[in-house]
Amino acid sequence: MSSMARGALVTDLKASLLDAARAFAAPDDADFLRHLDRAAAALASRRPRTLAGVLTLEADRPNYPAPADMWRYKTTSWGSSYRGNPWDRTWPGRLPQVREIDGELWLMPAPTAHQVAMLGANFPFFYYARHVLGEDAAQTTVSDGDRGLLLLGAQAEAMRELAMRDSVRTASLRDGFSGQMRNNTPAALAQWLAAEFERRAA
Repeated sequence: MSSMARGALVTDLKASLLDAARAFAAPDDADFLRHLDRAAAALASRRPRTLAGVLTLEADRPNYPAPADMWRYKTTSWGSSYRGNPWDRTWPGRLPQVREIDGELWLMPAPTAHQVAMLGANFPFFYYARHVLGEDAAQTTVSDGDRGLLLLGAQAEAMRELAMRDSVRTASLRDGFSGQMRNNTPAALAQWLAAEFERRAA
């Protein structure tokens, strides 16, 4: 089976782009790595990766650093084990809603001293994490089965960039009779590859 290491993915991406690969000449394969990283980011919503985290709450403090690899907050179990009634003295009141804002998790309204005392200072939660392409295959979080999908997404990114570069040469990219883009232009290929990526990821 082909390796999921970044170097092996770059090699296969270059081969799949054929002559178009020559358009990307940044040192250290930076262009191809960018295409792969963007494709991996797109997989976050199609192949969600759920991880667990925990915050240490402080009374009346609303914001806490989010995990560095967090793509989107999912849910928490904090307070779910409490059993009681609103008229009980131990009733914690309205629990905070969590929002991710600029790399922080915001609990709104901020947890009160009473809530922290009753429900605990540990706030366990689940979140969707970004995919990682590691130098070693073991560090890559995209599954082996999605290798082809990852490369397809990277091809779409490469063609999208080529289409942007060629946008200043519109006359050479369009059919002389209809003014429509030819099927073999980067823009048309980017559109087709992106659609194929969505179809296979569904």
